[in-house]
Amino acid sequence: MLSRSQLVDQIKQKKSFLCVGLDTDIEKIPAFLKEFPHPIFEFNKRIIDATRDLCVSYKPNAAFYESRGVKGLQSLIDTWKHLPKDCLNIIDAKRGDMGNTSDMYARAFFDETASGMSFDAITVSPYMGHDAVTSYLAYPDKWVILLALTSSAGSKDFQYLTTEHGFLYEAVIKKANTWAGADRIMYVVGATKSTEFTNIRKFAPDNFLLVPGVGAQGGSLAEVCRYGMNKDCGLIVNASRSIIYASNGKDFAEAARAEALSIQQQMQAELEKAGVI
Repeated sequence: MLSRSQLVDQIKQKKSFLCVGLDTDIEKIPAFLKEFPHPIFEFNKRIIDATRDLCVSYKPNAAFYESRGVKGLQSLIDTWKHLPKDCLNIIDAKRGDMGNTSDMYARAFFDETASGMSFDAITVSPYMGHDAVTSYLAYPDKWVILLALTSSAGSKDFQYLTTEHGFLYEAVIKKANTWAGADRIMYVVGATKSTEFTNIRKFAPDNFLLVPGVGAQGGSLAEVCRYGMNKDCGLIVNASRSIIYASNGKDFAEAARAEALSIQQQMQAELEKAGVI
């Protein structure tokens, strides 16, 4: 596991809080890669090698691999093995079951002996309560990243429902903070909800927030930092399509690096402005 202190050190050393999302679609990768025995892994490997000094995290989305059956799972395993160990490696699985099922999900992504993978962190839906999270917290060296406030239009359907503890997303954060501390739990907060970060920081002042939605989805990095950054940065901002699909040619890795570098430079300016570095 990459500990909280190690993550903060990486942010300061790399002057970045970038997470590269490996949402790799076989239909969108450059055509020449399909000649390779394992095109998805070949694509990921080159993206990782081109960006590893510019980011602090990688986040494969499980659906893009599971949809390809055995070959896809092998690509995921191979990708996990190639991820830099100084970067937080997150499996974006959004699991949300309980009991034995939840135990098996945790084993699938945390137990290398069982599955060939041992990610540092997993995204989990908390809406079945503590039972949906316990299995993951049972691994003492792993992070659990709970869905709190998403950037989707459908977030208004449930996440803003009023409860006796405030909005439902606020109640989730308040309750989850009783299950583990800021060294074990992070929260997903969409970048398009930037003005909500001030409110979220009232309930989760020290937790890291995983922030999707910057880049292709239109979220503002400056706004996210303005409202969400804390003394340790406290943010991991994910960009997927804008980086990995920056080019569809043989220069795709170089183009990905250029896009990642542009974001890293913006992040450095925000870290300096906030006095984190």
